[in-house]
Amino acid sequence: MIRRTARASLAALTAVGVALAGCAAGPTDPAPVWRGATPGPTPSATGAAAPVSTAPVEVRLAFAGDVHFTGRTLGLLNDPETAFGSIASTLRDADVTLVNLETAVTDRGTPEPKTYHFRAPKSAFAALRAAGVDAASIANNHILDYGRQGLTDTLDAAAEARYPVFGAGRDADAAYAPWFTTVRGLRIAVLGMSQVHDLAGSWRATDTRPGVAMAFDPARAAAAVRSARERADLVVVFMHWGVEGNSCPTGEMKTFARRLSEAGADIVVGAHAHTLLGDGWLGRTYVHYGLGNFLWYATSHSTDSGVLKLVVRGRTVVDSTFVPATVSGGGQPVPATGAAKRRILDKLATAQRCTGLAAKRPA
Repeated sequence: MIRRTARASLAALTAVGVALAGCAAGPTDPAPVWRGATPGPTPSATGAAAPVSTAPVEVRLAFAGDVHFTGRTLGLLNDPETAFGSIASTLRDADVTLVNLETAVTDRGTPEPKTYHFRAPKSAFAALRAAGVDAASIANNHILDYGRQGLTDTLDAAAEARYPVFGAGRDADAAYAPWFTTVRGLRIAVLGMSQVHDLAGSWRATDTRPGVAMAFDPARAAAAVRSARERADLVVVFMHWGVEGNSCPTGEMKTFARRLSEAGADIVVGAHAHTLLGDGWLGRTYVHYGLGNFLWYATSHSTDSGVLKLVVRGRTVVDSTFVPATVSGGGQPVPATGAAKRRILDKLATAQRCTGLAAKRPA
């Protein structure tokens, strides 16, 4: 999360037209407006500008998987401050924390022709903020569960809460637009995209239609990353992809990850498969293919979960740590200990073998 001591002032800077990728972009891609101040030269005692260090700063990032408030997790919103339980301290222990919000925030709309439909009240954004989650991807296969009415309600609710969302919007420019933020002078751009095939044709954003930023327009996706690369020091892409229950990435995922890397992405993380996948290096791009469920409404393929913690120095990931957790019977992720922790870490090590990624960052 952006430093807790600065959150009040930063929230004021997070104006609707700045922070919300789903609402901010108009017909053209706007110049970035950075959240937080980029420090300049500091006057010395004699009044002269003191030298500014050129050494890359270290910034801590945290990522978690799919979150929604329905079924057993809906009642958690009775007290948004405690909705995420004890895992919130891990989420807060970062400069920027991101999750995938796997739900429309609406009480209107018509259910789409699909099996599962998720929606949540506006207090979902209060719960995310209280847990230390700074922004959320809405590029997924549930954000339009209640049609375009549900999506536009979500964007309106996020704007009302001044809560940053990215990966879907009122048109394609807005959907592919990054969320921008600055931490200690490091300019960060975060994009969200989906590679889930179900209803992708009717859910994709177009120049005249609200929707999701889809990976199935690879030229536009790559152009969005290249544009972000020109305006940011660090480029992150949060993907929604994979085969449910499969702990190995598909060829389609690997191909798109390479495309994102070639376009300039520094970090690519994903979710959707309801199970943990492995991580590694694609050249100098750090990739984690799947973070599993996080705050989840019912039983699923796996209760294994956790928080991915990265330390970046400039454009480079210099350290990665996975904090294992287990989705409890109440839907909250609870930090794992002992044998459960070791089992999840062993599972991740096994999953890494089928990623095709290098285990270590290239020298």
